[in-house]
This record gives sequence, C-alpha cells and structure tokens, in this order.
Amino acid sequence: MESEHLERRFGIVAVERGYILPQQLIEALKTQVMEDMAKGEHRVVGRIFLEQGLLSTSQIEEILDVLGKGLPLLKEV
Repeated sequence: MESEHLERRFGIVAVERGYILPQQLIEALKTQVMEDMAKGEHRVVGRIFLEQGLLSTSQIEEILDVLGKGLPLLKEV
C-alpha cells in the first residue's frame, strides 16, 4: 500500500530532520496500528504528530515537500 510506504518514509524524514525522536515515531506507528485494528480508521502519522503537538503544520509541509507530496494528505480526517 502506498500510504503505508509514505508514512514510513515520512517518519524517517521527521527523525532525520530532528523534529521527532525515533521512539516518538515508534509510538505513533503503534497508535496508528491500534486504531486501524480497533476502529478501522487510519490516521497518517503526520496527523498523529500534529495532534500530539510534536510537529507543526510548516514542519509537516516541509517533510511532504521532501517526499514530493502535498499537504492534502494531511486532510484525511
């Protein structure tokens, strides 16, 4: 699935840029999987980080630019 691949890369770029710690990425991915299983809902890790206050919108935009993606991916919910 393309979205799963994007999230893995998104999280790696966020860690590489020093925006989050590796453990924070692991926790967000755990949250994502638990929500997928419990609710059948899928939140992208960028939205999880935004809602937790770990990333700003401008940081998310920067990471998505690095990945060649636009902000609409964040507007999933």
